[in-house]
Amino acid sequence: MKMMLVILLASAFLMSGCNSKETIRIGAATYTETKIMAAIYKELIEDRTDLEVDITPDLLSNPMILNSMSQDDLDMALMYSGVIFSNFFPVKQTTDREEVLKQAKEGFDKHYDFTWFDPLGWENTYALTVREDVAKEKKLQNVSDLKKYQSEMKFGVDSSWMERQQDGYPAFVKHYGFNFQQAYSMDINLVYEAVANNRVDVVLAYSTDPRLIEYNLKTLKDDQRFFPPYDASMVARNEVLERHPELRDILNLLTGEISEETITKLNYEVDIKNRNEREVAREFLIEKGLLSNEAGGS
Repeated sequence: MKMMLVILLASAFLMSGCNSKETIRIGAATYTETKIMAAIYKELIEDRTDLEVDITPDLLSNPMILNSMSQDDLDMALMYSGVIFSNFFPVKQTTDREEVLKQAKEGFDKHYDFTWFDPLGWENTYALTVREDVAKEKKLQNVSDLKKYQSEMKFGVDSSWMERQQDGYPAFVKHYGFNFQQAYSMDINLVYEAVANNRVDVVLAYSTDPRLIEYNLKTLKDDQRFFPPYDASMVARNEVLERHPELRDILNLLTGEISEETITKLNYEVDIKNRNEREVAREFLIEKGLLSNEAGGS
């Protein structure tokens, strides 16, 4: 009887040990690419460590994500360098990409005890776009190329951006030195259809929106750098990185590896083709040769 009890206790101990994996918690905002990247890092972490990963999607704001990380409810998340201008800590106003990244790294380490990793390779920011046929016809590559067409081209823009003084249309006009004679404000979801249907010629879009592919739009280079950089990086709590130093190498695996074109295509697979984020994430990682267990996954 005693021997049986010892065996049962030993079995219970072994079972509890098998089920005591630590969980890494990744937060994701409401838009698709943050959820795709959360799925990508879930796959990488579970493939390369004994850790489990839970994803909390559809968090409504950057402050919500940062507060959750500060309160140890989340361990990491995808964020964009331009968030430093949202009054989380004192910063110097600049649109210089390296300076913005430097301030993000130093500020979040000092004020939040977070590591801001090097950029993944794309930014999600405002972008002036035109139909591909218009770009070819008028030889448009840069935003400043629109100056000679300011009186004839119709500009469709998100209503809220039209009214914002600091980084909206009034500041844009001053910065670039030209003003569209026919500018129309509308809901952001209508601008893509408007340009596709030839009701407007230029629209303000988001640089990784899959509708750029769907409606065959070309992004013009912000050659006078009006918009601040919003380079995508992973951000993680230092305490978690110290406890699991292997996570640092995993989070660095994709540094500089995901272009704007690539993330837009991944967004397209989910948003337009209605595929699952995890399926798209696994397909991407297998294509990159980064998963050792290509057949399954937990």
